[in-house]
Amino acid sequence: MAHAQNDLPSQLGKTAVVTGATGGLGYETALALAKAGADVILTGRDDQKGAAALANISQDVLGAKVTYERLDLASLASITDFAQRMQARPSLDLLVNNAGVMALPSRQTTADGFEMQFGTNYLGHFALTAQLMSLLRKAAAPRVVNVSSLAHRTGFIDFSDLQGTRWYSPWKAYGQSKLACLMFALELQRRSDAAGWNVISTAAHPGFAQTNLFAGGPGGFVSLASNFAAPFLGHSAAGGARPILFAATSPDAKPGGYYGPGGLGELRGAPSRALIMPQARNAANAAKLWDESEKLTGVSFA
Repeated sequence: MAHAQNDLPSQLGKTAVVTGATGGLGYETALALAKAGADVILTGRDDQKGAAALANISQDVLGAKVTYERLDLASLASITDFAQRMQARPSLDLLVNNAGVMALPSRQTTADGFEMQFGTNYLGHFALTAQLMSLLRKAAAPRVVNVSSLAHRTGFIDFSDLQGTRWYSPWKAYGQSKLACLMFALELQRRSDAAGWNVISTAAHPGFAQTNLFAGGPGGFVSLASNFAAPFLGHSAAGGARPILFAATSPDAKPGGYYGPGGLGELRGAPSRALIMPQARNAANAAKLWDESEKLTGVSFA
């Protein structure tokens, strides 16, 4: 199942949205898609970083079709504004839900009062996908890729305290958010099949990729240890993007499939099928989470 950035199937004529595309995994994903000929919409909440990413891809890829749009996944108003701007396009072939924050030391909230990790990593992408679904369904073979994490393995959905108001732990909140992303991907495929939406939903994780997530997250000893271990156990952001790109473009990627690095511990290596923990496969909890998410965000896939 080897899959490198330079051997993607042609993406000519396809339009892709990549969230969190101003750096790290999102940037590498957008760059590879641009090289494959896609019309790529980079999104981020920092316009300066967006302009820099746009310039770098345009310089690296001759004739690249790339644009930048501001999108803050921690704001439902920003998500709605972006989705409305997107309606000017005829269709959308690919949505890569990548943006995220990790293990924030203290509890923070989004513009709408959600716990920041649950709100940004999961609820923001849930709302975005719902509001772009009409465009996705106009494409010939649309895909949605949700980026999860090895951290989903220790995650659990605390329906009694989704926002961490009673008990906040950086890693509990992160694990819950990434478990929710994977459950969303699997439930989206189930609902697409049942309703005939013709949308392929996949998920991927990057393994142990060297990105700036640790810098903005736990800090302290964890960041130092991670920076030390990364060259030995992990791989680059480009390496971490490989499973995402496989899930997004490969004809071998299965509807409802989950992909990650195929090396030891799924930390690095060529894309392969990834382990899905039992809690992620719980269809009853996934349906319950879906219903709760629609209530929280005020969106509907109907």
